[in-house]
Amino acid sequence: MNLRAVAKVIKYEWRDIFRSRWTLLYALFFLVTTEALFRFTGSGAKALLGLSSIVLVIIPLVSIVFGTIYLYNARPFTELLLAQPVNRAILFYGLFAGLTLPLSGSFLIGAGIPIVLRGGLVDTHMTAALLMTGSGVLLTFIFVALAFFIALRFEDRLRGLSVSVLLWIFFSVVYDGLVLVIVSVFANYPLEKPMLALMILNPIDLARVLLLLNLEASALMGYTGAVFEQFFGSLGGVITAIAGLVVWVTVPLIASVWKFKRKDF
Repeated sequence: MNLRAVAKVIKYEWRDIFRSRWTLLYALFFLVTTEALFRFTGSGAKALLGLSSIVLVIIPLVSIVFGTIYLYNARPFTELLLAQPVNRAILFYGLFAGLTLPLSGSFLIGAGIPIVLRGGLVDTHMTAALLMTGSGVLLTFIFVALAFFIALRFEDRLRGLSVSVLLWIFFSVVYDGLVLVIVSVFANYPLEKPMLALMILNPIDLARVLLLLNLEASALMGYTGAVFEQFFGSLGGVITAIAGLVVWVTVPLIASVWKFKRKDF
């Protein structure tokens, strides 16, 4: 891969993104929210727990919506570069990094400053804080990759954006409801292993369990989270959840690259 070409694409995209200033607002949101949580909860563990709940909702929503809009808006730039002797894979990775890195950086700066200043990285909370920020970055990559695939799949902007929002609603709200229905209907059957499989199929559930395993909040993990902890334990659960999130980054990204290479712009 020509890293110099990727860097040039990233540089151009960053210049365009930072000119719009929405990354600054994104960082400011997490800065104000994190500081407020530390100030009003009076406890590092409670603040991190509250911040984790916000991360699991806001980051997937922002990543998939802005990712979809971003790729549609970048189409003229993409068509211009494709008229030049530029490798499609290189261009795609440049576009992908041009969005995921500013989003991740804004989140890390906005949430990280209050965490460091408020002692969130002391020994008792360091693991939870690192896993929370790491999960936020992984969710950013996952949902931007999903957004890119959707934008490449649907030519119509409105349809693509609608699918993105519906996918976020499905993973955030509908999925857990479906799991509860399955548990109720098949309550007389052994469901532990199927529940593990169902949880791995939802990146938000994976991130939630990863965070709650380290915040001593097992009561908030729900049925699938409790089963996950029972099967893998704390350390094994963390490793398994991280591996599952990495797979969730890889699969949509590969599918998006494949779609980008074959798309007729």
